[in-house]
Amino acid sequence: MEVKIINKSHHPLPGYATPLSAGMDIRANLAEPVVLKPLERKLIPTGLYIALPEGYEAQMRPRSGLALKYGITLLNTPGTIDADYRGEIGIILINLSSEPFTVNDGERICQMVITAHSQVVWQPVEVLDDTERGAGGFGHTGR
Repeated sequence: MEVKIINKSHHPLPGYATPLSAGMDIRANLAEPVVLKPLERKLIPTGLYIALPEGYEAQMRPRSGLALKYGITLLNTPGTIDADYRGEIGIILINLSSEPFTVNDGERICQMVITAHSQVVWQPVEVLDDTERGAGGFGHTGR
């Protein structure tokens, strides 16, 4: 699938690290480093603008290495880029550690996964079909 992209950064286009990768690394596009204090969140620009085909979305997901090593993750994970959005992709990073973290220009800050989706048409009813699970939730199936 081909997707139109504008890259206003000086970094390479997002790409897959391996032939079986689901996500592409997204890089920070910064004029100067950004420091995230403990529990602080900031919007990090990427310099990327995309035009997805109808029926697709881009999901922005945390990078496991940043989360494990430094406590850096996305506040709204997964972040959703809709097919009709044409603005710059921005990433809301949060520092969940007890130490400041510096985001540098070109640093890989998240992954982008392109996925198909459907829109539903609600069918109002008074009763739902029975299932084996029923209304059990919040750990119910793990017992």
